[in-house]
Amino acid sequence: MADNSKVNNIQPWDERSLNHIIEDAIKKNWELMALSDLGGISFKFSEVAEEVEKLHILFEAAGVKPGDKVAICGKNSAVWAVVFIACLTSGTVAVPILHEFKPANIHTLVNHSEAKLLFVDASIWKKLNADELPNLVGAFFLSEKGMPLSRSKKLTTIHNELNEEFGKKFPQSFTPADVNYYHDTPEEICVINYTSGSTGASKGVMLPYRSLWSNIRYCIDHLTFLHPGDGMVNMLPLGHLYGMVIEMLHPFVKGCHCYFITKAPSPRVLLSAFAQVRPKLIITVPLVLEKIIRSNVFPKIETPMMKFLLKVPFVNTRIYAKIRTELINVFGGQVQEIIIGGAPLNAEVESFLYKIKFPITVGYGMTECGPLLTYAPPQMSKPHTVGEIVDRMQVRIDSPDPHTIPGNIWVKGDNVMKGYFKNEEATEDVMPDHDGWMNTGDMGTIDADGLISINGRSKTMILGPSGQNIYPEEIEQYINNMPYVNESLVIDDHGKLVALIHPDFDAAEKAGISREELQKIMDNNLKNVNGKLESYNRLNRYKIMEAEFEKTPKRSIKRYLYSQI
Repeated sequence: MADNSKVNNIQPWDERSLNHIIEDAIKKNWELMALSDLGGISFKFSEVAEEVEKLHILFEAAGVKPGDKVAICGKNSAVWAVVFIACLTSGTVAVPILHEFKPANIHTLVNHSEAKLLFVDASIWKKLNADELPNLVGAFFLSEKGMPLSRSKKLTTIHNELNEEFGKKFPQSFTPADVNYYHDTPEEICVINYTSGSTGASKGVMLPYRSLWSNIRYCIDHLTFLHPGDGMVNMLPLGHLYGMVIEMLHPFVKGCHCYFITKAPSPRVLLSAFAQVRPKLIITVPLVLEKIIRSNVFPKIETPMMKFLLKVPFVNTRIYAKIRTELINVFGGQVQEIIIGGAPLNAEVESFLYKIKFPITVGYGMTECGPLLTYAPPQMSKPHTVGEIVDRMQVRIDSPDPHTIPGNIWVKGDNVMKGYFKNEEATEDVMPDHDGWMNTGDMGTIDADGLISINGRSKTMILGPSGQNIYPEEIEQYINNMPYVNESLVIDDHGKLVALIHPDFDAAEKAGISREELQKIMDNNLKNVNGKLESYNRLNRYKIMEAEFEKTPKRSIKRYLYSQI
């Protein structure tokens, strides 16, 4: 059993106010640009402050007090971010709901969370039934002006006269001195975030102010290359903690300018955004980065001449340096770090990026920790690792030899949630001893430098024929590196390991490969993968999947949908 503690940077509680950080950032960066939709609406920090005050007036009119809940359900936008900041700074509990959820699920989560207000995209509201949302006092459109639901005469009146009410509150002018936010305390709940996990139903994660404060404080202390005025491309879902806290709130409090991609983040859309914004920091999921590398880099280095030159000493070094420079330019020319989260990076892509000394690192987190658990800067990062435990957190691995034998990863510290909202049973499952330690559900090891490697989810672990622990994610890494494989999933079919494979049909078609030839390639892939595996975790067979696997918004495969074939 290993217990690696990292609890530095402890400060008195009165210095741990998240709202103080937000308030200070707005006052210091008053005239700078803060939030923009790419090609759309923009807000200066002063304008964010004004919109936040107007929302606080609406909250008060609706009878929303500190501790009450406000739900937000919409696509990424500057207005989404403004509403979230208004919730935090008024002591209101924000309830982000992923816009991809089906209407019935949105109804359930709005009601379960006891939300009094709902901020929602007009396109989503059209599919909802107000009669099934009896506890709402009102609903407001995010994507356009409007209040499609009000069950309060006072709220309706104030909403219709909001600019006048703002003028009454600030009759002379609105200045930085007027920005005075709710004084949060560490244990108060500020967010209930419903998980979109790959293993089943949503649970409402209760995150206190200390969790978000600790995450933001870590980013301030360790990602020191971001400065006021720097641009940030926001592509991750704001309804997910990585997008909400690390990609949006963290650069916001540093005075950066966040640009929200309101379209589907395809490689073409992203590369255009990178060229325009020229970000220093990019936070993304593996799938996005892998597509960019495979389409922009690999075709250039797989020609016969390039393969030959890359084997020549000194010549290959110069070629790799040139590729690195070109790739930096692909991401806008100023990128100093790319952080991958949400899932493991493809081994082939990861190996290549380390080879060219590209500034990449893989972080590890989860909704229940708001979200950070581990991080290491690129110069400290190692292949197949996810960094070291972050400040104010402890980690232990339940294993007879945590350096070599994977065990359950447990964590404790400021980032950890209070529990699952109205779900004591689920809370007991992950925090059984009431001593602050939480079971992440992941299996991993930790090396002598404190760097953690993730082997897989304990819930997805398959017990081998002689009691061996088989982690399907490790086998999937091998499969995904095979020719013409887009993605894969390994399942247990009555004691036999079966690979569900979605081939890269587009690449095969471009190469003129027929379905019969593709089948032979997959047969050969199975043989090659089994050649790399131990006898107990070899694949028995595979099945071709015609469509991509269904995924959560953070691009993790919904494994529970494919437990049987």
